[in-house]
Amino acid sequence: MTGRFARRSLRLRLMAYAAGIMAVTLIVSGFGLTALFTRNLERRIGQELDTHVAQIAGSLRFSPDGEVSLAREPADPRFNQIFGGLYWQVSDTETGALLRSRSLWDTELDLPDDPLTSGVVHIHDIAGPRGSTLLVHEQAIVADAGASDHRLRLSVAIDKRELDELRAGFARDIAPALIIAGLVLLLGFAVQIRAGLKPMDAIRAAIADIRAGRKRRLDDAVPSEVEPLVDEVNTLLDHQDAAMLRARDRAADLAHGLKTPLTALAADARKLRAMGVAEIADDIDELAERMRVHVEREIARARLRHGAATQAIALAPAADAIVRALRRTPDGADKEIATEIAPDLSARIEPDDFNEILGNLAENALRHAAGRVLISASRDGEAVRIAVEDDGSGVDAEGRAEILRRGRRFDESGKGGAGLGLAIVGDILAETGGRLELGASRLGGLSATVELKA
Repeated sequence: MTGRFARRSLRLRLMAYAAGIMAVTLIVSGFGLTALFTRNLERRIGQELDTHVAQIAGSLRFSPDGEVSLAREPADPRFNQIFGGLYWQVSDTETGALLRSRSLWDTELDLPDDPLTSGVVHIHDIAGPRGSTLLVHEQAIVADAGASDHRLRLSVAIDKRELDELRAGFARDIAPALIIAGLVLLLGFAVQIRAGLKPMDAIRAAIADIRAGRKRRLDDAVPSEVEPLVDEVNTLLDHQDAAMLRARDRAADLAHGLKTPLTALAADARKLRAMGVAEIADDIDELAERMRVHVEREIARARLRHGAATQAIALAPAADAIVRALRRTPDGADKEIATEIAPDLSARIEPDDFNEILGNLAENALRHAAGRVLISASRDGEAVRIAVEDDGSGVDAEGRAEILRRGRRFDESGKGGAGLGLAIVGDILAETGGRLELGASRLGGLSATVELKA
């Protein structure tokens, strides 16, 4: 769950980063496009104003007494509409005469007092009628009025609210396009992130297969970007296998190393008992037996194959081999051991682990059986259930619950080694994902049922 949440969090974080970067990019792009549109709009409006200035200059006329007039007003109807947003004005610096468009009504353009060079267009932002802001293009010309030259100041202005409205309209029009582009990019990011994380999902699934025993190593046919990770995981698995092998070897060495001292203790106990010191001999036997139980259990734990097996084994031949070995033991020599296992039934477990499980359960059953032990197996969905039953005195429900109670050590639940066998079985099942159940046997005694993966 934690790993799945982490992967989802990574996807969400990547999507959040992508969405954030995309949002910033689109916002900056929107402002940039709007600024570019405004610049080109102002350039286009400026060309229009310059055209009006040239038309006005071409329409100037002078009377014989030097009075300036306009032979033909510009054709744009906004010049004739009061405060229509487009204005023109001509001032004669020699006579102080002032001509202006009807749109100015009773006002005039408040032009800055800057020196004008003849033929050069000056551009200003000035205050206009009704609190408006005007964009002004003005130009100075020197006109021949007959008796003398007149210096004229020609100005054409437009209300910048028109530019603002056009800019706002452009922003409104481009916003949906940017949103659609953002959604398409976000979808592309999602596809790219999914494709980029797909190898990691494959590695996760492969590691789950290794944990479940379906694989031994990660496949090295991966993109080069994740190949170092695969190599490191496989190297770690190799080291783990080597460490497990060394642990099993050390366990075997420990068994051999303790076997002789324990045998010597047993011999010393017999000598003491022969000498009449039975109490001390019993204490030594008890301590030696405890040591043997603990050593055998730890050795069995060291032999465990961690994780489930990659291949299934046939149960009938494996069980028959165990039964043949048990029939040669003192407990099995005079008792009947029967098996009911279909030839095609199999389970996914290591052969040595299966031998430990079935061998220990069967030994316990023989130890407590009156005369018969039955080993049976059946398929239950995706699992295989193996039951070992005896016809002994059995254990009541409270006793079975006590044996399996959470936290109770199995090796405290029986006598004469029965507890050790259950402890080893419990350890193996804990590693392989199996389960142990205790119940009433059909033969009248105890039934120990193990559930394994099919």
